[in-house]
Amino acid sequence: MGSSVVRSLQTSKLTERRRENASAHKGDTDHLQTRNEMVMNRRHLISSIAIAAAIASPFTAPIISAETAVTPEVSPPGDIPDNQAFIVFSSPAGFSVKVPEGWARKDSPNETVFSDKYNRIALTTSSLSHPLDLAYAKSTLAPEIQKSGRAVKIVKVSEANLKSGKAIKISFDANSETNEVTNKQIRQENESFFYAKDGKLVTLSLTAPKGADNADQWKMISSSFRWK
Repeated sequence: MGSSVVRSLQTSKLTERRRENASAHKGDTDHLQTRNEMVMNRRHLISSIAIAAAIASPFTAPIISAETAVTPEVSPPGDIPDNQAFIVFSSPAGFSVKVPEGWARKDSPNETVFSDKYNRIALTTSSLSHPLDLAYAKSTLAPEIQKSGRAVKIVKVSEANLKSGKAIKISFDANSETNEVTNKQIRQENESFFYAKDGKLVTLSLTAPKGADNADQWKMISSSFRWK
């Protein structure tokens, strides 16, 4: 009877131990299965993101690299002749300015452009809700020029005291548009004058090949600006 009890107790302990081992094994299996499910879910998420990015990529704006400045010509054409005749251009926008006689003229709703070969004079009208000062020129006007131009290098931002009053002057270099015939660009120098009155802003942009001698003519043109 005593030995039977002992064997029964041993059998009971063995059964209990097997159950504990089975339970532990099941716990390890469940834990491993949970980890595997987490890994699979993570891989599925990453795959879904990659697929979504691939689908969206055709509609994403391309990143455009910065344009390289064109080397200026050694002896560039573009000097306005000393004997060039000038006439007064009177704009319906309420101002006047002297421009070279005989240059080609192109009008659009807010801009008038005069051009001759490599030289260009553009008069643009827009609204202005900020004081026209150096702070506004440096924080807003100069960055706008850099964004809209090609390989722009701002040379100087300053105030200009003219007969018509104070104006802002921004000097900068930039590449030209590509010539449709020669498929080439040239390096240009530019001076933009900004005149403001009663919430109106007029921009006078003077453009010529880099190195051309138009200092006197540009000074005369910018100084001739008048509000009506």
